[in-house]
Amino acid sequence: MDIKTLIPKDKFDFETVEKLTKYSFKDIEPIVPDLLEWLQDINWPISQPIAEFLIPFSEEIAPEILKILKGKDEIWKYWILTTFGKNIKNELVLQEINRIAKNPTQDEIDEGVDEIANEINDN
Repeated sequence: MDIKTLIPKDKFDFETVEKLTKYSFKDIEPIVPDLLEWLQDINWPISQPIAEFLIPFSEEIAPEILKILKGKDEIWKYWILTTFGKNIKNELVLQEINRIAKNPTQDEIDEGVDEIANEINDN
């Protein structure tokens, strides 16, 4: 089976999201970046089910989370922190969360990313 068929086609593709649950992390690992893209806006209907599917793999996807947190899409950072922030234990990700909390960019401040980072640090 081509693993790419497990990437949702649109924001209402619940059928594909349901299929994800039948696979191990090892199986879906190559498409994790594609799945994380669906968390760019948590208001998309399939975002929450994808988030719930990925949360148990927070540590395994930490490198991808770190890439997002070091990127320029502040809204995506906000949703990634909201989704994974309290579960993540990866030291590099925690360092980036700490950087956002203590030394945010103006864009991170404008989008409230620093507030979420501070909440994570406080817990």
